Amino acid sequence: MRPPLFDKNTYMDQARALLAKFNSRFHSAAKVYRAPGRVNLIGEHTDYNDGFVLPAAIGFSCWVALAPRDDRQLVLYSENFDDSVEVNLDDRHLHATGKWSDYPIGVAATLEQAGYRLPGANLYIAGDVPLGAGLSSSAAVEVSTAFALMDAARHPIDLKKLALLCQRAENEFVGARCGIMDQFISCHGRAGNALLLDCRSLDFQLLRLPPQIRLVICNTMVQHKHESSGYNARRAQCEEGVRKLSKVYPQMRALRDISLSDLESHRSLLSEVVYRRCRHIVTENARTLAFASALRSGDTAALPQLMTDAHRSIRDDFEVSCQELDIMVQLAEQQPGVLGARMTGGGFGGCTINLVEASASDAFCERVAQGYAAATGHYPNIYVCEASQGVGMADAS
Repeated sequence: MRPPLFDKNTYMDQARALLAKFNSRFHSAAKVYRAPGRVNLIGEHTDYNDGFVLPAAIGFSCWVALAPRDDRQLVLYSENFDDSVEVNLDDRHLHATGKWSDYPIGVAATLEQAGYRLPGANLYIAGDVPLGAGLSSSAAVEVSTAFALMDAARHPIDLKKLALLCQRAENEFVGARCGIMDQFISCHGRAGNALLLDCRSLDFQLLRLPPQIRLVICNTMVQHKHESSGYNARRAQCEEGVRKLSKVYPQMRALRDISLSDLESHRSLLSEVVYRRCRHIVTENARTLAFASALRSGDTAALPQLMTDAHRSIRDDFEVSCQELDIMVQLAEQQPGVLGARMTGGGFGGCTINLVEASASDAFCERVAQGYAAATGHYPNIYVCEASQGVGMADAS
């Protein structure tokens, strides 16, 4: 399966279709906005440790059609869930309900708390980012909704600030303690490029991906959910490591501030589990910077080992892989034309990311799908992607 590439005509067609659906439901004109999901090439669980990540936006997106109202009501309809929700922006007791609407409502509430007064609005929300696959469908909803609401209110849009506010909505309203990566790449993605992000300073660098390489995402069909998984527990374990190590390194603010030799010298301060969690983060930061360096220099030969080591680390030290992900990676590594394979996303299910030569991508998809079905009894979804563009208004004219 191939998500739409960032092609103006294709996106115009999608925008027109959404406008027609909006008009059928709300009987008015609207503007259309879109924000992409993402795949992380390397740098897993490093974002909330002030580390480095290297994601790319992908062609799967969340689309929002919006028309302002004269009152302060938000009326939201989700095509994916075939469900409507209505809230009042003046209600200071808005809270999470565990439904899809927590993400757009949380964004609206967070923008209001940050001083951005919003008009009421009718919103038609539709997305094609696979749910529960670790491709950041939640950030795509948050960013597209936030951009649409800010534009409707005619507030100047600072993409860096917008990403931070969307992250706050997911942390504080939804209750998932995600880092900044997902929202940031959904805002700042660029077609044909990955993005190296320093999650402390939010400085970033766009890195051109080799044009002959495809980003092939293999969905194990094992869904994950941050709120009920071990994601928050892993974050707490990293924080425990920082608390204990900072007694030796007083200037330490996060795990990015120490080297592997520093960690090894003081591993006796940590439980075995916390030590391994910290070791993953420290080594993953080093791998991410090495991966970025290889892209800059065109050294694609360095990529396979970096991705192999990254998967082993996330599997053995951070323990967020699962049997299905490991099988998928093993199958991928056996295929011709593969320049690296590993799990991607928060873990506990979801997807693998594979760098595959374009000429080998069709055969790769067929062989991996057959092998995975034979090993697990489940047929995977496999998506052949290219790096896509970040959030914006969609032209339907």
